[in-house]
Amino acid sequence: MTATSTEKRVNGRAVAEPGFDAVALAKAEAIRTEAAAKAEAARIKAAGEAEAEKILAEEKAEKERIANERARMRLEKEQADHQAHLARKAAEKAKADADRVKAEQAEAEQAEREQQLLAEQERSERWWKWGARGIYAVGLIIAAPVQFMHFWDPKRPFLIAAPALLEGLALVLAFGAAWAVAHRRDVAPYRVGIMLGAIIAAGINLYGGLYDERIGFNAGLIGAIASLGGPIVLMAYEHGIAQKADGIPSFRERRAAERAKREAEAAREKARAEKQAAEEKTAREKAAAQARADEEQKRKDADRREHHPEVWQVADALRSARGAAFVTEQIWAESWLLVTGCKTVGLTLEMEAQGRAQRARVKAATEIPIEGSFSLVDSHRPAREKKDPDAPDGRRNNGGTPPRRRPGDSQPPHPIARTQARLERTEMKDSQ
Repeated sequence: MTATSTEKRVNGRAVAEPGFDAVALAKAEAIRTEAAAKAEAARIKAAGEAEAEKILAEEKAEKERIANERARMRLEKEQADHQAHLARKAAEKAKADADRVKAEQAEAEQAEREQQLLAEQERSERWWKWGARGIYAVGLIIAAPVQFMHFWDPKRPFLIAAPALLEGLALVLAFGAAWAVAHRRDVAPYRVGIMLGAIIAAGINLYGGLYDERIGFNAGLIGAIASLGGPIVLMAYEHGIAQKADGIPSFRERRAAERAKREAEAAREKARAEKQAAEEKTAREKAAAQARADEEQKRKDADRREHHPEVWQVADALRSARGAAFVTEQIWAESWLLVTGCKTVGLTLEMEAQGRAQRARVKAATEIPIEGSFSLVDSHRPAREKKDPDAPDGRRNNGGTPPRRRPGDSQPPHPIARTQARLERTEMKDSQ
């Protein structure tokens, strides 16, 4: 029904004229009000859901951002650890390569030194070998003509072979000594034979120089020296070769070995002396510590015997029963518990009772309710902070609906009020 200009209105709303259906108008108004309320409720619900979804989306986005940030930081840390690991491995590899190169260089230098030493040994041995043979040949060249002159006799021409026999005897025996060295046989008989042959040849040359005017003293003397010198030099060479083949150390090697032995013995003696000195020092320290411990134990025993005779009798009995040398701390603690009944050594029942009484007084003094002018409090709860009068009312933003109260919104009771309530409950229980 459409309202006309002549219809009656109250508070801005049409009033049914006599003859209209007031019930229908009331129902229509109720339906309209209900629809408006439902629409407003739906709008508020939709706005709340949208706001909740927005908040959830923001929280989800924030969580994802934090998770991504943590993942990024974790990845950076892993990358940094990996880089450090690679750097450490590279440094270790570089160090290993440097050590290997250094070891190879040291081995190469050692091999070169050994090669140089071997070459020098071979060179010196070669010079020594041919030098000895050369001296022997020179001696043979000098001694043989003297002997030829001495043994030359036209009536006995066969004696011309005597110099070859005498000088050849030493030469052949020298060859035999070389063979013995090469085959690791005894060379002493060959050396004895060489020296006998050389001495005989030298004696003949010297005799010819003294008594044969054709030879002369000088020729005889130098012939004798040549007969002895050549075999001696060749025998010395063979002697060195034999010692080398047998592994016999030289005089220098023996002297170095003896020096090293003396140094090692001196080092062992020094270490033995240092060890003995350390043991003696440790023994002295232990003896001094034991003496101090015994002195301290005597002081404890005298002090306990004087000030706690009852406990000392029990402790001494326990010590004797257990076979202990002195009253230990464990025995003393057990004796104190048996005599006084207190687990803590030094405390008695009187001390314990006095301590408990003092603690009870402190507790009563700190927890008793305040009386007098200080107890006149306006409320059992702490006063709220006053709100600024010019501050806006928070309920105007939600359609005038009071905010929902949740646990923790109100201030907790004051500690004095809680203590007073506890005391009152206790008194009520006692009175019942």
